[in-house]
Amino acid sequence: MESLETAIFQLILHGGNGRSLAMEAIISAKEGDFAKAKELLQQSGEALAEAHHVQTSFIQGEIRGEKVEVSLLMIHAQDHLMNAMTVKDLAAEIVEMHERLSKLGGVMV
Repeated sequence: MESLETAIFQLILHGGNGRSLAMEAIISAKEGDFAKAKELLQQSGEALAEAHHVQTSFIQGEIRGEKVEVSLLMIHAQDHLMNAMTVKDLAAEIVEMHERLSKLGGVMV
């Protein structure tokens, strides 16, 4: 694995990208562009999968006995990733809600 600090920043980077893409998906859904919203959710999932891959390498390393220093930066990265995953899940629900409302003729402002 690359340096610990580099891996931690990868968690933050991919988590942040995933969160931003999920928020963009909500905006697209509000504007009625559901195809774009779904594509953004897909991209969000891909970014979060990259972050999860890094996180999994930490876990596998620890299982092998390779201890990782728990620093404030590591805690921040993990918190950042978990929040991004939650935002992505909620964004998927919000996009679906907007799409259903649109099909029913409802208007969301």
